[in-house]
Amino acid sequence: MRALLTGGAGFVGSHLSEALLDRGYEVQVLDDLSTGSIDNIQHLKGRRGFDYVIDTVMNEQLTAELVDRADVVFHLAAAVGVKLIVDAPVRTIETNVHGTEVVLKHASKKRKLVVIFSTSEVYGKSPAIPFSEDADLVMGPTSKHRWAYACSKAIDEFLALAYWKERKLPVIIARLFNTVGPRQTGRYGMVIPNFVRQALTGAPITVHGDGRQQRAFGYVGDVVMALIKLIEEPRAVGQVFNIGNTEEISILDLAHRVKTLANSSSEIVLVPYDQAYEAGFEDMPRRVPDLTKINRLVGYVPVVGLDEILVRVIKGNREALLAQGIV
Repeated sequence: MRALLTGGAGFVGSHLSEALLDRGYEVQVLDDLSTGSIDNIQHLKGRRGFDYVIDTVMNEQLTAELVDRADVVFHLAAAVGVKLIVDAPVRTIETNVHGTEVVLKHASKKRKLVVIFSTSEVYGKSPAIPFSEDADLVMGPTSKHRWAYACSKAIDEFLALAYWKERKLPVIIARLFNTVGPRQTGRYGMVIPNFVRQALTGAPITVHGDGRQQRAFGYVGDVVMALIKLIEEPRAVGQVFNIGNTEEISILDLAHRVKTLANSSSEIVLVPYDQAYEAGFEDMPRRVPDLTKINRLVGYVPVVGLDEILVRVIKGNREALLAQGIV
């Protein structure tokens, strides 16, 4: 089996590439390195069956050629992170919507299986916790750039499912909840790598808002295994699946837990949303997945708990900082 990963040099894509190679897949990565990094896939160079191209999914001729060679396409290429979404809304919408259009158009010519990576953000401000795949999506106003990402990914889902219904293109929608692990950067607002780096360097651990917002964090290795199980299960085609963990924690409690596990002396500081992002920024008070559907279909159960996730991320970041001579 040959797999194409658009955005494959990103955090999730690099872990997925590694897991697919371990299972005997040939892996082709397409990434423009705008948010991904060549360092994420450096260890895969030279492995049998692995190749990569530095270019954009917007290059239709190249994308068409790579899609044609693949048996399954994992479309991860997208604008990521709350900070990038707020700072660059045009790029967010254009990248997410048009990039998906290109992939689906060319995959549809020969009905190649496509996995569209969506996000828990699509649930918006819905109060129906835990979020289930057939629940209503409740978006904020268009005047708030914060919701541009959620809307663009919802459009991706609608488009993919339309291709399935009208043109019989096999698609699977994966709604990833907060996914963390080694190689994740905090550059675009990801909370755990930011907290860990702050704790290890003695900088203030900055919690946005009042810290009472709650999240559930899934380990990237668990998420990757769920994705592979889905593409190997024919009944997953044409469906939407939540992937993540259900172990909830408030962001303030998370900061304290990181501080303790990192043996840090850092101060924990609350930063108002309008200072961290923009005036009037809106956030979800809770974001927790209902995993019933994916559990019933492929037996998915998260294995790695939050403390173990944090220990692994702290270890990886400490080694990286030591190598750079920062700690």
